Amino acid sequence: MEDFYRIRRLPPYVFEEVNRAKATARNGGADIIDLGMGNPDLPAPAHVVDKIKETLGKARTDRYSASKGIPGLRRAQAAYYARRFGVKLNPDTQIVSTLGSKEGFANVAQALTAPGDVIIVPNPTYPIHVFGFLMAGGAIRAVPVEANAAFFGALERAIKHTIPKPIAIVTCYPSNPTACVADLDFYRDLVAFAKRHNVLLLSDLAYAEVYFDEPPPSLLQVPGAMDVAVEFTSMSKTYSMPGWRIGFAVGNERIIAALARVKSYLDYGAFTPIQVAATAALNGPDDCIREMRAIYKKRRDALVESFGRAGWLVPSPRASMFAWAPIPEPFRTLGSVEFATLLVEKASVAVSPGAGFGEHGEGHVRIALVENEQRIRQAARNVRRFLETGPEMLHNVVPLATRR
Repeated sequence: MEDFYRIRRLPPYVFEEVNRAKATARNGGADIIDLGMGNPDLPAPAHVVDKIKETLGKARTDRYSASKGIPGLRRAQAAYYARRFGVKLNPDTQIVSTLGSKEGFANVAQALTAPGDVIIVPNPTYPIHVFGFLMAGGAIRAVPVEANAAFFGALERAIKHTIPKPIAIVTCYPSNPTACVADLDFYRDLVAFAKRHNVLLLSDLAYAEVYFDEPPPSLLQVPGAMDVAVEFTSMSKTYSMPGWRIGFAVGNERIIAALARVKSYLDYGAFTPIQVAATAALNGPDDCIREMRAIYKKRRDALVESFGRAGWLVPSPRASMFAWAPIPEPFRTLGSVEFATLLVEKASVAVSPGAGFGEHGEGHVRIALVENEQRIRQAARNVRRFLETGPEMLHNVVPLATRR
């Protein structure tokens, strides 16, 4: 039987081979050091957990919530943008709370996209940036991910040669998966480009607070950006609240209204106690954010140093909770999925294959900083043994296609 229309637009899950290898290894008793999924292992701040406990089990807060977010939460997000970026937002018309930034992207795609509309998206990138629009019936035009002149050259070609003309451009800085960053000059040029060509801007700023040198700016800091742009943020990484599913879309009133209207038909928003606790996080002390950042910096340094000594040179990311690493020689001929699977099977280390983030992610893997420094160094020791036996091991590798 033929797949349903939207399912036909989704390719086989690239990460499934690695997930299968992890399950098999664990069933066999292996201790897998999982640096694959960007799933924070740090606890949520104590004052946030205390607030949800205080709010639970009350008739008023156990009822349906508000799909666009309770007023106090939207006011707290506006205060955060004013404090962090110097950007003034109207909580009533320019902010919607989302069930994480992923849901926000998926539903803004539903709100904006007509069948056949073209969206410009960096490649490699986080999968929802592509598949949210594909599921909505749109088409994708890829551009490079680095925030430089090549990016704008590709944008110019996309506008000139794509029919129909693209309706929107997606950006993600600090980037998932590549960890590359953008500065305010880049955003100024991007806003000018969007206005010149009458396209919308959709910025994913989920890693705004996970940085190791200069704080990443917001696209909305550019004067006039609000005319064409919406930005998505998340509490998952900033406050180690990934399972709580709280994020935000902020910016252009017309896009925010469209997103709010779609959401009003699809959900009643996050559980009210979660929204109350998220409000407490945004309004509370930021020591927990600085501590989170320091922990990830130590893990980054441990990863780069220990993997480098093991023979795998990993570029040091300036931001995000990921390192974007070229596949070491002599494994590059395998491809990222086969290499990542082999790494699980032979080294008990899991990473994400670059091909899962787009065709231009091939040749790389994404390494998440979601284990402590001791476990990262253990992973490096496993990798060293793996690399030392690599050349002879390759002769015995059974291709994935023949294993299925």
